[in-house]
Amino acid sequence: QVQLVESGGGLVQAGDSLLLSCIFSGRTFSSYTMAWFRQAPGKAREFVAAIARSGGATKFGDSVKGRFTISRDNPKNTVHLQMNNLKPEDTATYYCAASGRIYLSNVSGAYDFWGQGTQVTVSS
Repeated sequence: QVQLVESGGGLVQAGDSLLLSCIFSGRTFSSYTMAWFRQAPGKAREFVAAIARSGGATKFGDSVKGRFTISRDNPKNTVHLQMNNLKPEDTATYYCAASGRIYLSNVSGAYDFWGQGTQVTVSS
Protein backbone atom coordinates (compact mmCIF):
# COMPACT_ATOMS: atom_id res chain seq x y z
CA GLN A 1 0.00 0.00 0.00
CA VAL A 2 1.26 3.47 -0.87
CA GLN A 3 1.97 5.85 1.98
CA LEU A 4 2.56 9.57 1.58
CA VAL A 5 3.93 11.79 4.32
CA GLU A 6 4.08 15.55 3.89
CA SER A 7 6.32 17.95 5.76
CA GLY A 8 7.48 21.54 5.64
CA GLY A 9 4.33 23.48 6.45
CA GLY A 10 4.27 26.35 8.89
CA LEU A 11 3.39 29.95 9.61
CA VAL A 12 5.03 32.55 7.35
CA GLN A 13 4.51 36.14 6.31
CA ALA A 14 3.27 37.34 2.95
CA GLY A 15 6.13 37.40 0.46
CA ASP A 16 8.03 34.59 2.16
CA SER A 17 8.94 31.22 0.67
CA LEU A 18 8.30 27.70 1.90
CA LEU A 19 9.37 24.26 0.69
CA LEU A 20 6.99 21.35 1.14
CA SER A 21 8.18 17.77 0.80
CA CYS A 22 6.36 14.48 0.45
CA ILE A 23 7.97 11.10 1.00
CA PHE A 24 6.46 8.16 -0.90
CA SER A 25 6.69 4.53 0.19
CA GLY A 26 5.12 1.18 -0.52
CA ARG A 27 5.39 0.96 -4.30
CA THR A 28 7.71 2.05 -7.10
CA PHE A 29 7.73 5.83 -6.91
CA SER A 30 8.74 6.38 -10.52
CA SER A 31 5.56 4.61 -11.65
CA TYR A 32 3.33 7.34 -10.21
CA THR A 33 2.32 10.79 -11.32
CA MET A 34 2.53 13.06 -8.29
CA ALA A 35 0.56 16.15 -7.39
CA TRP A 36 -0.18 18.71 -4.72
CA PHE A 37 -3.65 19.90 -3.82
CA ARG A 38 -4.77 22.29 -1.13
CA GLN A 39 -7.92 22.92 0.83
CA ALA A 40 -8.83 25.98 2.85
CA PRO A 41 -11.56 25.86 5.50
CA GLY A 42 -15.00 25.92 3.92
CA LYS A 43 -13.63 25.62 0.39
CA ALA A 44 -13.30 22.82 -2.12
CA ARG A 45 -10.03 21.01 -2.64
CA GLU A 46 -7.97 22.91 -5.20
CA PHE A 47 -5.37 21.62 -7.64
CA VAL A 48 -1.95 23.18 -7.12
CA ALA A 49 0.60 21.29 -9.24
CA ALA A 50 1.42 17.95 -10.81
CA ILE A 51 4.55 16.32 -12.15
CA ALA A 52 5.03 13.43 -14.54
CA ARG A 53 6.67 10.17 -13.60
CA SER A 54 10.01 11.16 -15.07
CA GLY A 55 9.74 14.75 -13.94
CA GLY A 56 9.80 15.87 -17.55
CA ALA A 57 6.41 17.56 -17.50
CA THR A 58 4.62 19.73 -14.98
CA LYS A 59 1.24 21.41 -14.66
CA PHE A 60 0.09 24.20 -12.35
CA GLY A 61 -3.11 25.71 -11.14
CA ASP A 62 -3.74 29.24 -12.38
CA SER A 63 -3.51 30.78 -8.92
CA VAL A 64 0.05 29.57 -8.35
CA LYS A 65 1.60 29.83 -11.82
CA GLY A 66 4.87 31.74 -11.75
CA ARG A 67 5.17 31.45 -7.94
CA PHE A 68 5.25 27.71 -7.23
CA THR A 69 7.40 24.98 -8.71
CA ILE A 70 7.14 21.21 -8.36
CA SER A 71 10.01 18.78 -8.58
CA ARG A 72 10.73 15.15 -7.77
CA ASP A 73 13.73 13.07 -6.81
CA ASN A 74 12.97 9.53 -7.93
CA PRO A 75 15.96 7.86 -6.22
CA LYS A 76 14.83 9.46 -2.95
CA ASN A 77 11.10 8.80 -3.46
CA THR A 78 10.37 12.45 -2.78
CA VAL A 79 8.34 15.20 -4.39
CA HIS A 80 8.76 18.87 -3.48
CA LEU A 81 6.65 21.97 -3.78
CA GLN A 82 8.64 25.19 -3.70
CA MET A 83 6.32 28.07 -2.86
CA ASN A 84 7.58 31.61 -3.41
CA ASN A 85 5.98 35.01 -2.89
CA LEU A 86 3.34 33.50 -0.65
CA LYS A 87 0.04 35.31 -0.22
CA PRO A 88 -2.58 35.10 2.54
CA GLU A 89 -4.89 33.37 0.07
CA ASP A 90 -2.37 30.50 -0.12
CA THR A 91 -3.33 29.59 3.45
CA ALA A 92 -4.60 26.01 3.39
CA THR A 93 -3.83 22.42 4.21
CA TYR A 94 -1.60 21.06 1.45
CA TYR A 95 -1.95 17.45 0.38
CA CYS A 96 0.39 15.25 -1.59
CA ALA A 97 -1.28 12.79 -3.98
CA ALA A 98 -0.20 9.91 -6.21
CA SER A 99 -1.80 8.59 -9.37
CA GLY A 100 -1.11 5.46 -11.36
CA ARG A 101 -2.34 7.26 -14.48
CA ILE A 102 0.22 8.60 -16.90
CA TYR A 103 -1.43 11.94 -17.62
CA LEU A 104 -1.23 15.05 -15.44
CA SER A 105 -4.69 15.59 -14.03
CA ASN A 106 -6.00 18.58 -12.10
CA VAL A 107 -8.92 16.52 -10.81
CA SER A 108 -8.65 15.05 -7.33
CA GLY A 109 -10.58 11.94 -8.36
CA ALA A 110 -7.74 10.92 -10.67
CA TYR A 111 -5.43 10.37 -7.71
CA ASP A 112 -5.37 7.08 -5.90
CA PHE A 113 -3.42 7.83 -2.76
CA TRP A 114 -3.29 10.83 -0.44
CA GLY A 115 -1.20 12.07 2.44
CA GLN A 116 -2.55 13.47 5.70
CA GLY A 117 -1.70 17.03 4.77
CA THR A 118 0.49 19.80 6.12
CA GLN A 119 -0.80 23.20 7.19
CA VAL A 120 0.47 26.38 5.56
CA THR A 121 -0.58 29.69 7.06
CA VAL A 122 0.41 32.99 5.47
CA SER A 123 -0.10 36.13 7.49
CA SER A 124 -0.53 39.56 5.91
